[in-house]
Amino acid sequence: MSSIPVRQSSGSEEDQKTGIDERKRKRMLSNRESARRSRMKKQQHLDDLINQMTQLKNENSQILMQINLLTQQFSKVDMENTVLRTQVMELTDRLQSLNSVLRFVEEFSGMEMDIPEIPDPLLKPWQHPCPALPITAASASMFQY
Repeated sequence: MSSIPVRQSSGSEEDQKTGIDERKRKRMLSNRESARRSRMKKQQHLDDLINQMTQLKNENSQILMQINLLTQQFSKVDMENTVLRTQVMELTDRLQSLNSVLRFVEEFSGMEMDIPEIPDPLLKPWQHPCPALPITAASASMFQY
């Protein structure tokens, strides 16, 4: 019979194989640890973004409430201004009428009377020194996304 030479592994080859296996095992553990750290970092980032989103939603809600409150206050002040403008016009008309009567009495009686002049802003309310610009009422819905 022919004999096939059986090669027996030497100790150094086994040591090499064991060394390679040990390096693979260490590399696998290192990769697992790196992946675990990466997942933790990703989860932390996601948690931070969720917290930031919650904070921004709260701030947005507060701003919307302030907008609603200011819009209501603006509407109230605008209505009050309309009433005051109407009253100014009515009082200006009365003053003009009274001045007309005083002038008539002055001419008829011949007595000189002190008739006050009506200030220009009262005669021309649309020409105030600081004209009011029209402001469109804002609503909270304009600022929602």
